[in-house]
Amino acid sequence: MDTLESMRMFIRVIELGSFSAAARERNVGQPTMSKVIAALEESLGVRLLERSTTRLTPTEEGRRFYARSKIVLEEYTEAVAEVRGQTQRVTGTLCVNAPVGLGELRLNSLFTEFLADLPQMEIELILNDRIIDLVEEGVDVAIRLGGELPPNVVARQIATSPRILVAARDYINRSPRITKPQDLSRHEYLRYAGIESGNEMEFSRAQESVSVSLRGRYRVNSSLALRQCFLDGVGLGSAPAWLVQDLIDNKSLVRLLPTWCMPPQVLHLVYPSRRYQPQRIRAFLEFMTARIPQLPGMQ
Repeated sequence: MDTLESMRMFIRVIELGSFSAAARERNVGQPTMSKVIAALEESLGVRLLERSTTRLTPTEEGRRFYARSKIVLEEYTEAVAEVRGQTQRVTGTLCVNAPVGLGELRLNSLFTEFLADLPQMEIELILNDRIIDLVEEGVDVAIRLGGELPPNVVARQIATSPRILVAARDYINRSPRITKPQDLSRHEYLRYAGIESGNEMEFSRAQESVSVSLRGRYRVNSSLALRQCFLDGVGLGSAPAWLVQDLIDNKSLVRLLPTWCMPPQVLHLVYPSRRYQPQRIRAFLEFMTARIPQLPGMQ
């Protein structure tokens, strides 16, 4: 069996997690699939997979070979398309990872818009808030918020979202007046769970900087739940503008201390490599770079 076909089989074994699943997909027997991967390992002189009775796990060499094999096969596919005059066609499947709240509230419509004019494209959108290993989890592009990024990736900052202080009118009417950052210490402050620095907030205005200690009995690890708490008048809190700008615009929430600034939230497009990107990834990166800064609350 030729090397390219062996690489294709290896990729599917990794992605499907078993010899039997990959064999069924390729319409071959499981022993045949096992022999192909064993022969590939022998030709390379390294073990690519750790085998047990319950699962297959790629070795460190296996993970690296998986990532490079995908690049090689993408290049081969594009080379074939080029000689056939098909280089302008955007085809294939794209796996994208994004934060839950941003994905549900803002990105979902962008993905369907991207697909509308590309009938030969498919997208699998995986929403979660954890930092993932793109290569290990087979993700082509991740959209990440904040400064923490996966290791060994290319990260392109394409937008920022100002962090603003908000509350419902009902909460403001029944709570102590807020005219300066220090007044926040008397209020029930709602915040995202799991942020170690969440009990302190930095405010700045011109050359002035203030650090305020905050208190609050409720923290939640869901930006959409936090948004609902603001609407319900449970307390006040800070949020990136992408999460609440529409509610400020329709007067469901009020922006507090508008002359004071807080550190903004940055948004990156993250992908494994600059080199040998398939046309579908280049098209997706270009589209999102243009459209995400146009979303409500983004700059």
